[in-house]
Amino acid sequence: MSHLLKKWWAALAVLGLLGIGLAAAGNTSVQAASKDNGEFKVGMEAGYAPFNWTQSDSSNGAVKIQGSNEYANGYDVQIAKRIAKALGKTPVVVKTDWDGLPPALTSGKIDAIIAGMSPTPERRKTIDFTNTYYVSNMTMVVRKDGKYANATSLKDFKGAKITGQLSTSDYDAISQIKGVIKEPAMNNFPAMRAAIESGTIDGYASEVPEGSSAEAANPNLKMIHFAKGQGFKTNPDESDLAIGVRKGYEYKAKINEVLAGISQKQRTQIMNEAVANQPSTGNTGNWFVSLMKQYGGMLLRGTGMTILLAVVGTLVGFIIGLLVGIIRTIPRPRSMGKRGILRFFDWLLAVYIEVFRGTPMIVQAAVLYYGSAQALHLSIDRTAAALIIVSINTGAYISEIIRGGITSVDDGQFEAANALGMTHFQMMRKVILPQAVRNSLPAVTNEFIVNIKDTSVLSVISVSELFFSGETIAGQNFQFFHTYLVISGIYLIMTFTISWLFRLIEKHMDGPKNYNVMNNQMQVETPKIGAATSRKDA
Repeated sequence: MSHLLKKWWAALAVLGLLGIGLAAAGNTSVQAASKDNGEFKVGMEAGYAPFNWTQSDSSNGAVKIQGSNEYANGYDVQIAKRIAKALGKTPVVVKTDWDGLPPALTSGKIDAIIAGMSPTPERRKTIDFTNTYYVSNMTMVVRKDGKYANATSLKDFKGAKITGQLSTSDYDAISQIKGVIKEPAMNNFPAMRAAIESGTIDGYASEVPEGSSAEAANPNLKMIHFAKGQGFKTNPDESDLAIGVRKGYEYKAKINEVLAGISQKQRTQIMNEAVANQPSTGNTGNWFVSLMKQYGGMLLRGTGMTILLAVVGTLVGFIIGLLVGIIRTIPRPRSMGKRGILRFFDWLLAVYIEVFRGTPMIVQAAVLYYGSAQALHLSIDRTAAALIIVSINTGAYISEIIRGGITSVDDGQFEAANALGMTHFQMMRKVILPQAVRNSLPAVTNEFIVNIKDTSVLSVISVSELFFSGETIAGQNFQFFHTYLVISGIYLIMTFTISWLFRLIEKHMDGPKNYNVMNNQMQVETPKIGAATSRKDA
């Protein structure tokens, strides 16, 4: 049994090395984060063309994304480059989900947010803003062949299903439309574009540059040109875009000075170039070949990161689960002091299990990555934070799985081990755990598969795993169905492989089904009476 357990650990170790290799294929950084005064770290989604997007090379003045082999470009990137040059620093793009931008700024992970963000009163409560770096009017994006394609006024959208990006003034402005069906806000623009094409929504509110970009990149979409006075009514806090910085940021005045030196003509030229340079969505021939040729490297790195997180998280979580399971099944000692200590640790472990099983992994990741920087001034690398969270979260679940496996072992096994004079840890290692692990293996396999899928929530701390990479690709090529079909196929291959591998391990641990306990017994043939008599006579 112990030999089979060693094989199991070896198999998981190979998968872990495979994940590390794939994740490192694009020189993905797993170094500890450190503050560098020579860098100007800018947070953005890198998926909101023409303001910002992701591309595979450094063409047209793109800037490399931190911890990645991809580059970011767009209007925001070009503005960031001008500011960094004036500050005497190197521009660095930190690709971050929209919801993760404010905590990334306040925790010191980035120096500024240049991502098409409006300086609303709510945001000003937590962060500061520079002067305006782009003035934009609001518009609506709809299907070109849809019911609302010829709309010229907000009144024309009565009864339409409209949405906007989460936590933005665009979404709030939808309330100006009387009789509109205000759909729940969506996290990003690629998701909204996919919703329009699928018919889930009739349109979404956006800024004119984004609408113009969507229209130019996707022939199925159209930006609405409202008649004068018939569009959205906005104030500067809603329509103007500013750069978010920490309160008391020492370079705020210098940034305002740089922005003042960029004329309106220059800003218009930068935006026109951004619209013209955004990634092409057209492809020829087989869509799968085209997708893999253009974005295969990004998908490979995302897959590697997902495997790395799932394998390491499950391995470490399994070790945690074993230790917790052993400690929580220690017999109560007779000594009052030892019994009190054991109860304390048992209570502590119970709290750990309930906290990590009772809160979402996405919240745990945000608390560790951003909270530790804000409260404790600790700068943790995003990959390290992701590995820690997945491991601890998995350990909480597996500890209960192992405990159930231990209690499923027959009481006679415990009694026999005690009769032989074994200590609790000897009994666990030599008698109980081999059986408990086998009993728990199906549930551990399920937890492994869940980890593969749940890593998708770690994009909140800028971890570019498979789903986050897929979102980026879909936002660039507008081929939402094709992209997510490929992503689904990759997830299915990973989960099926893990299920198949663990079924083999289960069969090996079960042993041969035709095992006969009498095979090793000496078989004695009863001598025949006649033969015995003849020998006697002889």
